[in-house]
Amino acid sequence: MASPVTVTERPGGKYTLDVDNGRHKLYADEPLSFGSADLGPSPFEYLCASLGSCTAITLRMYAGRKNWDVENISVTVTHSLRKTTDGKTQNVFSRVLNVVGELDDAARGRLVEIANKCPVHKIMEHGNLIETRLG
Repeated sequence: MASPVTVTERPGGKYTLDVDNGRHKLYADEPLSFGSADLGPSPFEYLCASLGSCTAITLRMYAGRKNWDVENISVTVTHSLRKTTDGKTQNVFSRVLNVVGELDDAARGRLVEIANKCPVHKIMEHGNLIETRLG
């Protein structure tokens, strides 16, 4: 289970935030075009970062268990919106896996399968319950 994350408004821009999990301090913000200071990634960029980092870690763990010669893993994630056939809007997260190493086509194909098993991927593709209350 993840540590609690506290997000608090801070001076800087119209939407600038401190993000604190008790061990790390980060900023979140919106870009200048939204009237803020662009001092950190936007919430959607953090969501992409979460999917990308979990994917890279999952691939590294799998490659390690298989003793595959993988020099470097990077994952690029983009977010977009798409209209479905019934006119609803759907979030689309696209990942590009870049794996540097001596791997055959079968191993590379297996890495795509493993990417789809990363825990954040699983959370995002299933319905979620978000409970909200005043503190």
